Amino acid sequence: MPTTYIANEEHFKEVLKRMESVKHSLWIGTADIKDLYVKVGMKEEPLLALLAKLLKRGVNIRLIHAKEPGPIFREEFDKYPLLAKCLERVLCPRVHFKLIVFDNQLAYIGSANLTGAGMGMKSARNRNFEAGILTDEPSIVDKAAEQFDDVWIGRFCKDCGKKQYCGDPILSKI
Repeated sequence: MPTTYIANEEHFKEVLKRMESVKHSLWIGTADIKDLYVKVGMKEEPLLALLAKLLKRGVNIRLIHAKEPGPIFREEFDKYPLLAKCLERVLCPRVHFKLIVFDNQLAYIGSANLTGAGMGMKSARNRNFEAGILTDEPSIVDKAAEQFDDVWIGRFCKDCGKKQYCGDPILSKI
């Protein structure tokens, strides 16, 4: 029987914990990404450190985000050379979804960006109020993966109405 979790503070800890245990693929879609810190075991570390560890283990990671992250994120990114070499990334200014697909078996679908206020280590007094689900229901996971993949392969690029804002087109001939 499928398992579904509804969002609350513990829910986001579970989402981030599940990232640690990915074996093959991790697809992340978010409008905004910042220098998010996560709890890994008993310590806190940048999400980017966790992603670098996953890449080192051979996990395929794809990231779609809507805008370039700020300078703190970029400085942190540069500390992990494996990210520049192995992280697959595309920029799409139309992306507003927040999806994480874990090994095509589990999906987070919700409102939280990959930011401290959305999913990270911000205190309960400073966190955003977010909503989302974490589910292994096959039909939902498949639809989330399909939506991510449609953007990833540029299905909407040809007829996109925001081409003038796309500094890094997914399809080079749009």
